[in-house]
Amino acid sequence: MFETIVLASGNKDKIKELRATLKPLGVTLKSTYDFPELEEVVEDRPTLEGNALKKAEYVHHETGLPTLSDDTGLEVDALNGAPGVYSARYAGESVTYQDNNDKLLDELSEVPTQDRKAQFRTVAAFVTDKGQYAFEGICRGEILKEERGEQGFGYDPVFKPEGYELTFAELGADEKNKISHRGKAIQKFYNWLKKHPS
Repeated sequence: MFETIVLASGNKDKIKELRATLKPLGVTLKSTYDFPELEEVVEDRPTLEGNALKKAEYVHHETGLPTLSDDTGLEVDALNGAPGVYSARYAGESVTYQDNNDKLLDELSEVPTQDRKAQFRTVAAFVTDKGQYAFEGICRGEILKEERGEQGFGYDPVFKPEGYELTFAELGADEKNKISHRGKAIQKFYNWLKKHPS
């Protein structure tokens, strides 16, 4: 088994979620905060997979350690898949989660409940000396007309997953990680890792 894996992310909320999901692996998990000399990677690829691989490739190259990264997008049917790869900066550069949620709710203000279907999609990329690997996770649901819940981050307060009456922000971390897009992608990675321990 790999002794150390670097999480190529500067998002503390995402790092916390990844640490919780990967805890059963029993490996040492570092993040880009452990390597202050690393530069911030500009996520300018047109796809989630491209951005995830770009981040993982850079951090692996600089640290020499196996590196896991992910990119996640919220894809809203009524917006033709937007905000998608631009989810983190939907309302512009250097914006808050609230700014993005406000813009999304405004864009959907005239869209009726039955047409507010959406999905969260994560692509996790793992880069080692031996190769590059990608794992996708999808969680379908709908966008509510107002925010609910205080937990989670990003679009969690407005996203209600299929089969649930609670938003991601109301579910709590453990339950969310079991069903979420990122949880599904990391579960695929986890299963792959058990078959390819080094």
